[in-house]
This record gives sequence, C-alpha cells and structure tokens, in this order.
Amino acid sequence: MNRITYMVLRNIYRAPWWMFNIWKMGRKSDTHTQEERYNYLKGVVGKVNKTGRVDVTGYGEENIPAQDGFILFPNHQGLFDMLAIIDTCPRPLSVVVKKEVSNVFLVKQVLELLKGIPMDRQDIRESLRIINQMTEDVKNGNNYVIFPEGTRSREGNQILKFKGGTFKSAFNARCPIVPVALIDSYKPFGVSSIKKETVQVHYLEPIPYEQYMGLKTVEIADIVHERIQNKINENI
Repeated sequence: MNRITYMVLRNIYRAPWWMFNIWKMGRKSDTHTQEERYNYLKGVVGKVNKTGRVDVTGYGEENIPAQDGFILFPNHQGLFDMLAIIDTCPRPLSVVVKKEVSNVFLVKQVLELLKGIPMDRQDIRESLRIINQMTEDVKNGNNYVIFPEGTRSREGNQILKFKGGTFKSAFNARCPIVPVALIDSYKPFGVSSIKKETVQVHYLEPIPYEQYMGLKTVEIADIVHERIQNKINENI
C-alpha cells in the first residue's frame, strides 16, 4: 500500500468535510481572510501528515520575515514538498506550480484556496506575465513559494541547478529571498512503503534586496543553490 492511499483511508471519514471547506474557501465569493484560509489548510495538512506517519520538523522559522512580501525558494524533491512547507510555515503564502498539475483533483482546490498561479514553462510570454503578476502581488504584501529547479530532482537530497529566471520576481519586487532546504521530502511519496518517515524543513537566513541588488539573477540562483545544498549536506 502506498502512503497516499494510506492517508486517504486513515482520513476517509473526515476528508469530505475538509474538501468541502477547502473548495468553499477557494471560491471568489468567499469572505474569509487570507490568514484564515491558510490556517485552516495548515491544520488539515498537519493532521494528514501525522495520520500518514510522516513527522515534519521545521527549523529556523524565526528566519521567516515578520513583514509580508517575501518569496520562499526551496529545493524540489517531489509531491510532498508543499505539504512539508505548509505544515511548518506560520505565515500565509501562495505558490507557483507547473500548469500540468493545476487541474488535478485536490491540487486544483488547494491552489484556488491559496490563490496560487499555474505556469506554463514552455510559454515564454505567459511566464513573463506571471513574473510580473508575482512582482505586483509581493509588492502588495503577499508571500510566495516558487521552486527554482523548475522540476523535481530525481537524486534524493542532491539538488539540480537553479534557473535564474525564477528569481526575477524577487529582484523586481526588491523583496527578501528566503532559501529553504528540504531534506528527505522525496521519501513519503517516493518510496513504496508506509513506514514512518521524517522530513526536515530548514528556513535559512533571508537575503535582503540590498545584498543582491547588484547581481544578475543567475548569480543569485547560484548563491541560493549553494546555501541550500550546504544546509542539506550538514544534516544528512
């Protein structure tokens, strides 16, 4: 039995109620605040992870900026990544995901609740539009998660090269960049087992605009990549 099936079976009696509320909070007419929506989802995710026998431990939450308008840049290990981040991040946030998964059941509803943005990586014009949209959202005090690898690594805790273009929104918004190191996040859904797993989420010291303002986005990408890989290497 894989873990996703196990999670569904363990929560089958309350999943319909969760799904109804997630769907309801994702509608444009919903009157809940962003914080209320996020906290509800965070509570659901915490219960799902726990009943799925995944212990998610967060480190460095004090590094998350107290003022809204920042972007998290985590390494990408698999489908569990956002569950780990939502479980540990205390601040409301949205996410940019690849368009191919944006209409998948449950992903679609969660994306609507978070006011997330699907991105077609093959459409350059569309990608530029989304970068501009993110820039304005962040300037207005919204927080985002974007995975700078562009696709998940198949090498476990060894991360792929970061794409400089994913940092353009942060550069244009002049916002703090928060590197996030995910460790063993590939295991819950990538290993055919329901044995207990532990996932680590390390929020590293943010990089303020003043520290990267004179750099090219590819140089920023290399700095963030190095900091995340070093943190991973320190903890495995």
